[in-house]
Amino acid sequence: MCGRYVLTTPGEVLAELFELDEKPHLAPRWNIAPTQEVAIVRRRDEGRELALARWGLIPSWAKDAAIGNRMINARAETVAEKPAFRDSFRKRRCLMPADGFYEWQEIGARKQPWLLRRKGGAPFAFAALWSRWRDPASAQPLETCALLTTTPNALASRVHDRMPVILPREAFALWLDPGAEPGALGALLAPLPAEQMEAWSVSTRVNDPRHDDASCVARAAADGGPPGAA
Repeated sequence: MCGRYVLTTPGEVLAELFELDEKPHLAPRWNIAPTQEVAIVRRRDEGRELALARWGLIPSWAKDAAIGNRMINARAETVAEKPAFRDSFRKRRCLMPADGFYEWQEIGARKQPWLLRRKGGAPFAFAALWSRWRDPASAQPLETCALLTTTPNALASRVHDRMPVILPREAFALWLDPGAEPGALGALLAPLPAEQMEAWSVSTRVNDPRHDDASCVARAAADGGPPGAA
């Protein structure tokens, strides 16, 4: 599961990376958590747009928004068949811009948080889905999203048994293409190679989503290098 991530890249860099017509104005975030409003990039007839959606996908058929609290991740292996995600996988794929993400490594009775990111801190995109749900009581629309996870690479597996699907820039167009074949999409849902990533342990301060500042990504005082290193 991926339940926290980071996005601090300036808007002009995001506009270039995601080929947006306008520079987005996003405040830097160091500890983005489920149910919060997050940035997604999706395709429109006139090009790509950056929109805001609540993290935790609510299927269009859901009677209660609370289901979204459990739908922050979709497994790449089953996303095409699961009732909660299959319609969005066919029709409403999107990208979630990020700089890094957190995972928690079980060490005895405690859990140690780690920051994982591309080497050098380059921004990237999670493969993601979005949905539009209407509250049965008010008929008000709510747009929500979920990111896809896959088996971990050699680095991430030292921390957790899953990792987000990180798409290279050259895969953005295919992922957003409404006419893409399922087989071609499935080929994208692989872990990013471990040699393209780096990781370090961080303070348990990140455990509390109310903490959202640069100290969340700082190396822990006792950081001993890559997870699993001697």
